[in-house]
Amino acid sequence: MRRRDVIAAGVATTAALAAGGVALSQAVRPRKVAFMVTPGHNVIDLAGAWEVFQDSGFELYTVGPSRAPLRMTGGLQVAPDYSFADAPQPDVVSVGAQSGSPEAIAWLKRASANAEIVMSVCTGAFKLAATGLLDGLSATTHHDFWDKFEQAYPKVKLVRGRRFVDNGKFVTAGGLTSGVDSALHVVARLKGEDAAAETARYMEHDGDGWKTGVRA
Repeated sequence: MRRRDVIAAGVATTAALAAGGVALSQAVRPRKVAFMVTPGHNVIDLAGAWEVFQDSGFELYTVGPSRAPLRMTGGLQVAPDYSFADAPQPDVVSVGAQSGSPEAIAWLKRASANAEIVMSVCTGAFKLAATGLLDGLSATTHHDFWDKFEQAYPKVKLVRGRRFVDNGKFVTAGGLTSGVDSALHVVARLKGEDAAAETARYMEHDGDGWKTGVRA
């Protein structure tokens, strides 16, 4: 089914449910994806995965220390939709490279408890590993930080040379653009490979790294 047909079908379904007196909360709702953002967050780590989930019909929001604007890499300013204190429970969590804080790690651990999938991009793996949730599991991160990650988190099995590593609930991606592939991989898991392929086509994202996890 083409992307525009999926959108049209969703609108028609919503209208039919409303006409029949069925509350949307009682029907199938879009999964919620929360992006943890703290100062210095890498722009493409958020934007790449954001575009994938946006084009695949997910509900997206950002969560930060407060709702006050903060600076990402290159000076891009973002005002989080929610703070760590009032953010709703997400179905999917995404954490990219960023400064982090004890409060951010605490929120990440809380949000992960009831999330379907938690994904990190680039050195966001350091933040996820800091929660202890990756202990005993395999993970990857940006190639420039493999040694540092291995030294900092010896309880996590570092996997080198992969676009992403999937442990079921936890999906860790390598650096930067690998976040697009890992997000497409998550879409394929939650919505099917056809949905992910259609999103990749719409984004003009070539290659099959999201299927294989293999670095070119």
